[in-house]
Amino acid sequence: MYHLTIQTHFAAAHNLLNYDGDCENLHGHNWKVEVTVKTESLDDAGLGLDFKILKKHTNKIMDSLDHKYLNDLEPFRGISPSSEYISKFIFDKLKKELHEYDVELEKITVWESDNACASYTES
Repeated sequence: MYHLTIQTHFAAAHNLLNYDGDCENLHGHNWKVEVTVKTESLDDAGLGLDFKILKKHTNKIMDSLDHKYLNDLEPFRGISPSSEYISKFIFDKLKKELHEYDVELEKITVWESDNACASYTES
């Protein structure tokens, strides 16, 4: 099994709902996002998936989050746009984008700081 990982980022503001602490106040992060796909096969060039393709589809999703107030976005209305929910949102969107390629989306990891992250997988 081959695993391919890219990293990208976005900057956005949010506040957590039903949270007793500073993060209930409006604040922002420069989130780093790691995307990992897996595949058993390689193409004639020896690639599981061209990184350019993976970056293109991922960055389209990043553009929808970048420099936004996440609480105002439809997917996060009424819930806390936590790193956990953000990782699942990205996973669900990217899985649809990658359906035509011979890869399986394995994991999305969202880092809200250098030492704190949340990941989402389907297993």
